[in-house]
Amino acid sequence: MRDDAIELEESRLQGIEALDEYPWFKDRHRIFPAVFENRNHRKILDLSAGVGCTAQRIRSDYHAELLCNDISPTCLRILHQLGLPAVSFDIDDKSASFPLPSNYFDAIISLVTLEHLMNPGHFLQETHRIIQNKGYLYISTPNYASLYYLLRLMAGKSFHDPIHDSYEFYAHVRYYTYRTLLEFVSSFGFSPVAVYIAEMKSGDHYRKMMSKSRIKACVHRYGRWLMYRLLSPRWTAEPIVCFQKGTGGPRRRIRKVVL
Repeated sequence: MRDDAIELEESRLQGIEALDEYPWFKDRHRIFPAVFENRNHRKILDLSAGVGCTAQRIRSDYHAELLCNDISPTCLRILHQLGLPAVSFDIDDKSASFPLPSNYFDAIISLVTLEHLMNPGHFLQETHRIIQNKGYLYISTPNYASLYYLLRLMAGKSFHDPIHDSYEFYAHVRYYTYRTLLEFVSSFGFSPVAVYIAEMKSGDHYRKMMSKSRIKACVHRYGRWLMYRLLSPRWTAEPIVCFQKGTGGPRRRIRKVVL
């Protein structure tokens, strides 16, 4: 991982001592473990787990062996405070394999991580190695062809504001769309089987909108609810795609699930 990326993460987390102080809870965290549906996972790895927003929910509501990974000192400290097992290694170091056994995990989670990596091919090769045959990868990135980002561009803005959104502006080094994410991950031996879209319910953006105008927030939430059900996932800002390892053959129809 780039040294400056670690510094960015540490500066963003400055002053945060515990999970309940973390101000950026997203609805992508909320929909775990519901996205597992009836797959009965037994060994789960959360790559770049952060402060444990997703992992904590999985541990509380899902019976499985769970391991977290991160490299940020603050994230590791909070993960340990929560009692979540964690291992620290650089997922972006193409000169080193992940220090994990091959064909071990039946589920791997990677949320908004791929866009931070200089070596995404190495990351997916190693992910493929450590996941069991027919195991599942749950992965998301910002979808830069979504309506949210297209409207920003039409207004003359960049994807991320270098002043008011500086973390993403400096931390993101790869730009994916829903289609390119499907194609890129599939090229490493995975097949997409489902896409999960998180409704606007309890994330930090919705909470901020509610604090300013409940009417505006409710209108915005209903608009998204309608869009998620009527339109293709290609228009949503951050769909979570579930891939299966080793299925091969032609691409099957991808189920859309709104949670």
